[in-house]
Amino acid sequence: MRALSIAATGMNAQQTNLEVIANNIANINTTGFKRARAEFSDLLYQVDRMQGVPNRANASLVPEGVSIGLGVKTSAVRNLHAQGNLVATANKFDLAITGAGWYQIEGADGETLYTRAGAFNTNATGQLVTLDGLPVQPAITVPTDALEVVVNKTGQVFARIDGQTELQELGQLTLATFANEAGLAAMGDNLFRETAASGPANVGVPGDPGFGAIEQGYLESSNVDPVKEITELISAQRAYEMNSKVIQAADEMAAVVSKNIR
Repeated sequence: MRALSIAATGMNAQQTNLEVIANNIANINTTGFKRARAEFSDLLYQVDRMQGVPNRANASLVPEGVSIGLGVKTSAVRNLHAQGNLVATANKFDLAITGAGWYQIEGADGETLYTRAGAFNTNATGQLVTLDGLPVQPAITVPTDALEVVVNKTGQVFARIDGQTELQELGQLTLATFANEAGLAAMGDNLFRETAASGPANVGVPGDPGFGAIEQGYLESSNVDPVKEITELISAQRAYEMNSKVIQAADEMAAVVSKNIR
């Protein structure tokens, strides 16, 4: 009975949906986290009767056929890169992006990775790094005698040095954009990697056309909406239950047949 296997694919799909929702809720307070959404598509169809063929020689064409779907499959888990709310922190090394763009981070193997989480700090040499100690690119080094660090909306980094009246420019932060942000591969630790699906990085200066601006002293919060996630959770639960009911009904129908055979 095909209904058993069809409903089983539905239960598997809703299990995946539930796992995606659970990950969204778990990261509701993760800086720069982007919620994901499971996408589904129908499986192959078993054709019992083709439409558009003559029902007999030189006769009328069959207007409608008989095709039975074989279930559902998970076709993608899409990250939705919508802007999260900005939260004021008053930390001079917290940098939020308003608009499009990604910070460039040098990975442990030298590969360039990308993040929206601007919770930065300085290491022992004064270089601007992520919370895991990975350097921000282009490299910015803050002098040890700096009294104040200022980052403007266009990504220029300045420091006020003890005994100097003028601000000293330390460097220029740049942002990267992609033709298809959904094609970026999530690496964990708020990091993403460029893929063939995302296309190559387009690097530019914050504030230029197509690039967001930088806000010092702010962090971009997760774009997870708790109300929406709970609604999606209830919907996934009900869909799982309905597929379970189909399996139960198919089993009862098969039981009737087997009893009559006996």
